[in-house]
Amino acid sequence: MPRLGADMTAGKVVKWLKQPGESIKRGDIIAIVETDKANVDVESFIDGVLEKILVQPSDDRLAVGTPLALISAEAGAAPAAPTATPTAAAVPPAAVVVPEAVTPAAAPPAVVPAAPSPKKPAPTVAGARARVSPAARKRALELQLDPAALAGTGPQGRVTLADVERAAQGAPTQPGPAGPVAVKEAPTQPGPADSAAARQLRMREAIAAAMARSKREIPHYYLACTIDMKTALDWLTERNAGRAVTERLLYAVLLIKAAALALREVPELNGFWIDNRAQHSEAIHAGIAISLRGGGLVAPALRHADRLSLDELMRDFQDLVKRARAGSLKSSEVTDPTVTITSLGERGVDSVFGIITPPQLALVGFGTPRERPWVVDGAVVPRPLLSATLSGDHRATDGHRGALYLAALDRLLQQPEAL
Repeated sequence: MPRLGADMTAGKVVKWLKQPGESIKRGDIIAIVETDKANVDVESFIDGVLEKILVQPSDDRLAVGTPLALISAEAGAAPAAPTATPTAAAVPPAAVVVPEAVTPAAAPPAVVPAAPSPKKPAPTVAGARARVSPAARKRALELQLDPAALAGTGPQGRVTLADVERAAQGAPTQPGPAGPVAVKEAPTQPGPADSAAARQLRMREAIAAAMARSKREIPHYYLACTIDMKTALDWLTERNAGRAVTERLLYAVLLIKAAALALREVPELNGFWIDNRAQHSEAIHAGIAISLRGGGLVAPALRHADRLSLDELMRDFQDLVKRARAGSLKSSEVTDPTVTITSLGERGVDSVFGIITPPQLALVGFGTPRERPWVVDGAVVPRPLLSATLSGDHRATDGHRGALYLAALDRLLQQPEAL
């Protein structure tokens, strides 16, 4: 089970798209896996032959790292190196409007451990350390329940917030060999609403834990600047004149392109913090924060955002948003972002100071362009002003380099015809 998003701990195999005996190429979609946020198309990371499927589609949620299948690599073929995201865990960005993986290493066909089945929760015995999520532990204490006495339905018997709420609603308990253990009723097939609620609960737990980790481990610094958007918006209006509605550019693509190009000038902000040092990426894959209709968010990558034309960015941006909200993303899209871009411009927010997505080094935020007084050539005139912000990792860069980045971003948006 690949880590399809750095805040992912478990997933569910929904469907196999390749069968034993079939040849596969690197990049082929071989399975669909359901995470807490979306159904993700899992791509092969090597050329070879699918020898054996170890896990059939079911409602079982499997821990990250559980073997799913055996692939025999072609003679002389080696696993592809990860293109972007390293193994460190990450968090989703703190805020969104527009728009999470470890590239599995090839394993020899050896003894395969049995996949744990979350349908059979492992009761926690007194005297052993209980596996309890932070949110579940806090809620249990609020309800005056003993977390160690609850049966968990999460990965490896982990007690989740849902388990605590069920216990609080009157699940009977009976004494076990070493103390009281919660007794679960016979499982029933959840309806669509129950499944959606459980998935939303898991997503919120994952986001809360990951964001807390980011703020705890990354020394953030924050910068902001005000950008006069009149030139860019006037140019955009002229560019869209005469175009069909479906072919018009959104000002969001100008922001994405400018943010990506500015990273060429300040590359220290583009990459990852791994093995206690910054590792910069030559490729610029912009993770675009996308709010999901049911709540929560994902930040899949617009690959090589600095190289795409505005029309190509618009096409890929619309496709990415559509598939993210439909729960259909590719594994490479959720593993590759080298920086995250978030905007709340459509929600009337003046500015957003986001939390960095580890192991990335920076997050760029945009607010809403508003008509405000601005001094131009000594005169006060109304101008559409935009607040652009930067959240940086102080271990990798400092405020001086961050300021240079925002200055480059401002300059690029004053020359929209060059984007």
